[in-house]
Amino acid sequence: MQYKKEIMKRIKITAYEIGLVFKNGVYKRMLKEGVYWLSFGETVNRYDITKQFYAPVELNILLQDEALATELTVVDVKETEIAIHFENGLLKQVLTAGRYSFWKSAVVHEFIKADISKAEITENISAAILQHKLVTPFVRNYSIEGNEKAVLFINGKFTGVLDPGVYYWWKNAVTIHVAKVDMRILQAEINGQEILTKDKAALRLNAWAQYKVADIEKALLQNKEFEKQLYVMFQLTLREYIAALTFDELLQKKDSIAGYAREKMSESAAALGIELHGFGIRDIILPGEMKDIMNQVLIAEKKAQANIIMRREETASTRSLLNTAKLMEENAILWKLKEMEYVEKIAEKIGTISVNSNGLLTDQLKQLFVTGK
Repeated sequence: MQYKKEIMKRIKITAYEIGLVFKNGVYKRMLKEGVYWLSFGETVNRYDITKQFYAPVELNILLQDEALATELTVVDVKETEIAIHFENGLLKQVLTAGRYSFWKSAVVHEFIKADISKAEITENISAAILQHKLVTPFVRNYSIEGNEKAVLFINGKFTGVLDPGVYYWWKNAVTIHVAKVDMRILQAEINGQEILTKDKAALRLNAWAQYKVADIEKALLQNKEFEKQLYVMFQLTLREYIAALTFDELLQKKDSIAGYAREKMSESAAALGIELHGFGIRDIILPGEMKDIMNQVLIAEKKAQANIIMRREETASTRSLLNTAKLMEENAILWKLKEMEYVEKIAEKIGTISVNSNGLLTDQLKQLFVTGK
């Protein structure tokens, strides 16, 4: 009995453990919950079945034991793959290339394997998982706002139009390019355009235009820098219209430029995938000499208008005086009242007036003023 005590060792495997027995480094058997005796030279490795299993030797050797193989879930992840590991429904880790094993126990292990060598994420993975801090190192994303659209190029090849939203792709060597456009009504400022009129008057124009991208594929795929092309179209349209008018005609037809430009450019803009919504002239800026000439013309016009008004007022005043004289000639009382009115006005200007009884009052006043001179 003493010999048996020396060569036998009693061990106990608890409910949430599994033991692997080795002898001289060679795997022998698996032990589940219970009490066991180990013979001379045997050792046991204990494993918590709620945790991941790390094989102490080559895993394929252990898997030759069918009893042990049935207790393990083995996950093989290729070089071009990842495996998203969930424990009891919660994301636990992301497994990269390698071989992993987990005990089958009360802990439920689930895995989503994904091929990350391609760009598109075709696996059934929610946006919440893709945004998780453990997964984001493997993912790239791009946001398209509500007022935008975009075109997608994968490895330089156009693959489709992207509507507003958040898009995800695997992060790898595949080249992804997203070109987006604001789909709202936009405004372009066409400032400082130096143009000659038909009568060689040099001037500068400041204009504005409103437009909207109607076809994103035409705008971005069939045309290079469509905004620059649109700007040049506005410039040429302005020059064509203004060069056909004299300066005076231009001032008269300033408001008609918008209609002409929209009609002229509609077809060309449509070829760019653009829809025009408005056009107008903000300012017409004249050179210094032309400003002086225009000011002189304006002053002359205003003087002529002032002279006409003065002549009209003088004529009305003369007509009024004639009517007053006729009334005074016909009415002696009115004559006397007029005399008193003049005396009153004179009295306001002169301190003392001496008048005798010889002659009419108006004659004496006339004599007074003549003498004063």
